[in-house]
Amino acid sequence: MENTPRVFALVDCNNFYVSCERVFNPKLADKPVVVLSNNDGCAVARSNEVKALGVKMGAPWFQMQHLARQHGIIALSSNYTLYADMSQRVMTILRDFSPEVEVYSIDESFLGLQGLSSLWPSYSELGQAIRHRVGQWTGLPVCVGIAPTKTLAKLANHLAKKRPEFGGVCDLASLGEPQLAGYLACLEVGEVWGVGRRIAARLQALGIGSVQVLRATPPQVIREHFGVVMERTVSELRGISCLDLDEVTPPKQQIIASRSFGALVISQEELREAVSRYMQTAAEKLRQQGSLCSAVQVFIHTNPFRTHDRQYSNGVVVPLTQATDDSRRLVAAALWGLARIYRPGYCYKKAGVMLLDLAPASVRQASLFSQVNPRTAQLMRVLDELNAAHGRNTIHLASSGIQQRWAARFDHRTPRYTTRWDELPRVHT
Repeated sequence: MENTPRVFALVDCNNFYVSCERVFNPKLADKPVVVLSNNDGCAVARSNEVKALGVKMGAPWFQMQHLARQHGIIALSSNYTLYADMSQRVMTILRDFSPEVEVYSIDESFLGLQGLSSLWPSYSELGQAIRHRVGQWTGLPVCVGIAPTKTLAKLANHLAKKRPEFGGVCDLASLGEPQLAGYLACLEVGEVWGVGRRIAARLQALGIGSVQVLRATPPQVIREHFGVVMERTVSELRGISCLDLDEVTPPKQQIIASRSFGALVISQEELREAVSRYMQTAAEKLRQQGSLCSAVQVFIHTNPFRTHDRQYSNGVVVPLTQATDDSRRLVAAALWGLARIYRPGYCYKKAGVMLLDLAPASVRQASLFSQVNPRTAQLMRVLDELNAAHGRNTIHLASSGIQQRWAARFDHRTPRYTTRWDELPRVHT
């Protein structure tokens, strides 16, 4: 098996958030649809019809009002609970096709296909089978890119989406060299995985404008100008696999919980509620990955777009005497820090917390002057289990408040069809 050439597939859901909405509301099919970020601020997903109108990712909704009225653009609030559940269903299906699955993002996964060729007439047939089953079982459209490296698989997926002749599945390994070079020559160098805007500009300044030109550039030249990471990228473009599947997500080195407020916040009490809620969310993620935190950061800032308002931004790091995953201790530290950076008389738009200096809970270092109460772990486990069973924040610390006027707005959110009994789809006869 070790001598079998590596073959990767990248399965990517098309316009994922919009597609999830269309599964449960077929009337949205062929309509221009955008899904907006928290507080219905910016476009985070666009249907093909909206893309054709020139709307860019991240475009503010208030700037689209005239275009929306002119073309009947339908705006929906982000329904993250629905999207996460639909993503999990897709990933479960993919694991039926391959024992090697790396979940790259909420709508993308890499699959290892080597050793599976004997089960299918071709890798393209396998890709079509994946598309058919995901579409049949979830209603979501996907495209599949197949190649001997992860970087090429990313490009193959891009071609599968943009080139109708591939029928949603592009297997670059099956193409001859002239064909492959022809397709790569049509792709701008910025389409390469890991090549950002700045690197793309530097490459173009060197006369490297297409993927094919980058692929043909000697690796030592790329290393001289850009370092070993870009040299590895060129090797991947040449079919030499340098990036393996990461089937186990490594623990995060930092955990951030932050969100803009649904309404401007002036009082310290409301800021305390928001920071408490965000810290409880971060602490839950900390326990999920089995880590402890030794320092927390809290930050607040006003709205820079309200130029007529006084502006203020600040943050502070609070070290802990002992690493912990206890929500109560983490919230107390964050609120202590908030009290030191809060300034009255400002209209605050956003607050957040960050957990720093993370370490595995299995290597907890004891303190000379304090001991870990064994009941703390039991309490946190019960808290997490209740929230997992009945919904996030069903049980929470009183410091996060009740009414939460500051909570993010989702004025156009559709029902959470798959996870809430009271929001199940209804069929009227």
